[in-house]
Amino acid sequence: MPDYKQMYLTLLDGVEKAINLLVDTQRACEETYVNTDETSDN
Repeated sequence: MPDYKQMYLTLLDGVEKAINLLVDTQRACEETYVNTDETSDN
């Protein structure tokens, strides 16, 4: 019989890592935006 508890915990760990990656990336982009000179044409 499959170990559903272990499968669930593995999935939960992966989802948590993915969410944290997205949040960290968004924060980094927001920080870049805030610190960017508005006169820049980039």
